Amino acid sequence: MPLKYLLSDEQIPRHWYNIIPDLPSPPAPVLHPGTLQPVKPDDLAPLFPMALIEQEMSAQREVPIPEEVRAALARWRPSPLFRARALEQQLGTRSHIYYKYEGVSPAGSHKPNTAVPQAFYNAKAGVRRLATETGAGQWGSSLAFAGQLFGLAVTVYMVKISYEQKPYRRSLMRTWGAEVFASPTDKTNAGRGILQKDPRSQGSLGIAISEAVEDAATHEDTKYALGSVLNHVCLHQTVVGLEAQEQMKLAGEYPDVVIGCHGGGSNFAGLAFPFARDKMHGRQVRLVAAEPTSCPTLTRGVYTYDFGDTAKMTPLMKMHTLGHDFMPPGIHAGGLRYHGASPLVSQLVASGLAEGVAFPQKGCFEAALLFAKAEGILPAPESSHAIKAAIEEARRADQEGRERVILFNLSGHGHFDLAAYDQYLAGQLEDFEYPREAIERSMAALPKIGA
Repeated sequence: MPLKYLLSDEQIPRHWYNIIPDLPSPPAPVLHPGTLQPVKPDDLAPLFPMALIEQEMSAQREVPIPEEVRAALARWRPSPLFRARALEQQLGTRSHIYYKYEGVSPAGSHKPNTAVPQAFYNAKAGVRRLATETGAGQWGSSLAFAGQLFGLAVTVYMVKISYEQKPYRRSLMRTWGAEVFASPTDKTNAGRGILQKDPRSQGSLGIAISEAVEDAATHEDTKYALGSVLNHVCLHQTVVGLEAQEQMKLAGEYPDVVIGCHGGGSNFAGLAFPFARDKMHGRQVRLVAAEPTSCPTLTRGVYTYDFGDTAKMTPLMKMHTLGHDFMPPGIHAGGLRYHGASPLVSQLVASGLAEGVAFPQKGCFEAALLFAKAEGILPAPESSHAIKAAIEEARRADQEGRERVILFNLSGHGHFDLAAYDQYLAGQLEDFEYPREAIERSMAALPKIGA
């Protein structure tokens, strides 16, 4: 029986899938932070090239992928789909577990799937430099790689705690020519404001976004690039799910449950959105987003309007949020430490089409080690949340006397995260469940908008 299911280069998707036309109701409008009116394309022009703004607002179900982008994606796409037979045997489960492996990209994660088209469209628009934020460094390294492909300079504001925890991620960014700063910095008004309040701030994705947005807005030759949350980012990631659907056909099965780890939402959206289309057309499939208990956006956040950044420079989006001033603890899954969620993912959860689950980090590392010993791949700490959810699904199915087909996204490898594994193996990691009172304090600072 096959262990992996491969597609040819010709089977790289020719279109991205836009879920918006298939949603039960239109998405809530994105609001201008100054006027609180729905944003217009011109409002976003200081940050993004028009091609990406059009994709952000598109109601077209299929968006063509430029051939130049497909050629760049062909360096690692189509990515393989594996049957996790060794893990199944280790668990003694009757369920069938599959994983889509995105760690085969040059940057080692799913992030280049959107970094490449974003760099392409910016270069085509004559942009010289991109400014961005990064948590664990997967997005920053991916944009640095994509900038190298299309001749763009890249500036990365890396969350300080991850900058210190993951030195080789920043080495990789610099290898591909990017400049990397620990955020908050003294280079922006947003950063200086945070440091004045808390000189020892560990940083957050919300703060790093504020710095990158300010950088882009104050330099004419610079645009902003975001690695998650926004519609066009989720759109680009659907190559993952579109390929997985074809590979599941090769396996002769269809998943009962589709799982992705969840931070801002692009990884989950990339795998789940094509299956969500099936679900909205009557197919029986559960869509599960797995997040950390220390940053429980979907499971404990509020579905309402909020800013995407700490300094309140971004438009307001209706999403699950813990509050734009939420300061998560320094867990090792740095890519999952964002206060908000993709508006599209949030809408799926709010409408009952998808569900969120949360796990503490020690249980996720335990699942990651079990997976590594069985399958031979060391997962990124972010991806370990999806592994934990898949294992729990298989165990629950066994307890119920059922056999489930489980598909999850192994969104990246953990080769740059060995310090985190060292700490786990030494018994130095702690679980953290964010206290309700801290969430309530952040909720009190939410903008008051009726919607």
